[in-house]
Amino acid sequence: MSKTAFRLRSCLVAAAVAAAALTGCSTTDGGSETTADGLTKVTLQLQWFKQGQFAGYLAAVDQGFYEKQGLSVEILDGGTDIVPQTVLAQGQADYAVAWVPKALASREAGAQITQIAQVFQRSGTLQVSFASDNIAGPADLRGKTVGNWGYGNEFELFAGMTEAGIDPAKDVTLVQQQFDMNAFLAGDIAAAQAMSYNEYAQLLETKNPATGQLYTAEDFRTIDWNDEGVAMLQDALWANTEKLGDTAYQEQTVKFLVASLEGWAFCRDNLDKCRDLTVAAGATLGAGHQEWQINEVNKLIWPSPAGIGAIDEAAWDATVQIARDTKNAEGATVLTKDPGPDAYTTEYVTKALDQLKAEGIDVAGTGYQPVQVTPTEGGK
Repeated sequence: MSKTAFRLRSCLVAAAVAAAALTGCSTTDGGSETTADGLTKVTLQLQWFKQGQFAGYLAAVDQGFYEKQGLSVEILDGGTDIVPQTVLAQGQADYAVAWVPKALASREAGAQITQIAQVFQRSGTLQVSFASDNIAGPADLRGKTVGNWGYGNEFELFAGMTEAGIDPAKDVTLVQQQFDMNAFLAGDIAAAQAMSYNEYAQLLETKNPATGQLYTAEDFRTIDWNDEGVAMLQDALWANTEKLGDTAYQEQTVKFLVASLEGWAFCRDNLDKCRDLTVAAGATLGAGHQEWQINEVNKLIWPSPAGIGAIDEAAWDATVQIARDTKNAEGATVLTKDPGPDAYTTEYVTKALDQLKAEGIDVAGTGYQPVQVTPTEGGK
């Protein structure tokens, strides 16, 4: 796809169509299968392949936290062709991890899903450029080739440019970016989209051909959408709205949250163990990359003053507002109206946090300090 012929692709439309067709497809009886030893079988749909981004859930399996709650949890890989909230709406998973704006778009189209916990308290999205290009903020993107993945990942970028007085349709050259940094490193993109815990690390794990040494942070400039005031809520846990009317599913949801949040607390305090168990779970990139990723994800979660998973109303409202107001290059917004009252609930995460606190688990991480992770070539 040429730079000049760029057209933002978004899976929001496809997800919305699928979700609308699936309204009412999920079961509401709350009945779940059990294992031979009496554990309730539960499935969690990820939004990407197993990696440090999901270490807390992997740890909850590995450390027996789900089993302690009477659950046997199967974690399903995501991918480019998998929309977690649609899988959830279809009844093919019991819970799903999805970014809030994407899931809300599916809800608007009819998907019966409800957010039950907000794990990431901050956005991990960056726009990365080489330091030599002097792109210090959104205003400096004017006239530049700007990459992003599309698929609903672009709205922080578009909101940031709009706030800076840049018309995304006219003032920049938009480039369809693959889920890697190859086009950026080749010079085809001046400012590329990257997650702080993944693609940005991949840059630091790559040799600079000019020096023969790994790139360093000094080689790049990053725009952090948290700093620009246009961050949107990302990794959240979602449940099936219809099934939440069933007592058994409600009780299961609290148990699932208790174990999942304990898994994240474990990864906050045991980085090395979570690195190793993530690699063992089948992560594609190596131990060095997973260590970086979990450390960076921890920064997005901790501290959580109200408790991990708590849904901050102000951050939720800001995400909804950006989703309603910000247009992409084709004039489309994520949402056309405010979500309904059942778009999220704090009922189950509050019960889960109360239980964890009663067990002496630190759910706030007020004293959390990230470690210094040194990038390794290829993330090995």
